[in-house]
Amino acid sequence: RQSVRSDVRGQGWAARHIFNYQLPVLPERRLVRDDAALIGRLLHEWSGPGWPDEQTERLVRQAMQIPGTAHCALEYHRWFIRSQPRPDGIRYAHRMRTPIQAPTLQLHGSLDPCTLPASAQGSGRYVSAPYRWKLIDGAGHFPHQERPEAFDAQLLGWLRDPEPER
Repeated sequence: RQSVRSDVRGQGWAARHIFNYQLPVLPERRLVRDDAALIGRLLHEWSGPGWPDEQTERLVRQAMQIPGTAHCALEYHRWFIRSQPRPDGIRYAHRMRTPIQAPTLQLHGSLDPCTLPASAQGSGRYVSAPYRWKLIDGAGHFPHQERPEAFDAQLLGWLRDPEPER
């Protein structure tokens, strides 16, 4: 949230899609219309080069058309905005002020156009335990799917030794 407010032309612009999802019902209809064509477009726009392949795009578009899926996919975007003044949102924000006290690995796509790497990299300030940040080169918003070998290598290395690089 802080990056959206403090870097309006950068992270604010990158997160502009969140504001389009605040209306009820209409965004869900847009996501599933025309065999979920918008989902296919977003997968390509938000990913690094070469992903998704045709089969993956087809499967994701089919999954989005399962009743209730589009609604659930949008709810966290709505929570980001609508929850702030509500009692449950205030409680959540208060609890989130407590630093994470578990070892944390943050993997992020170097080409992510939605959550810019510069914005995501600042997340370490919310962790008081060992913290490691790694960019997955050539990946966009879905690094675990776009570059699974690089993602898995980082994850397995961290699981062997969760301490930051010494």
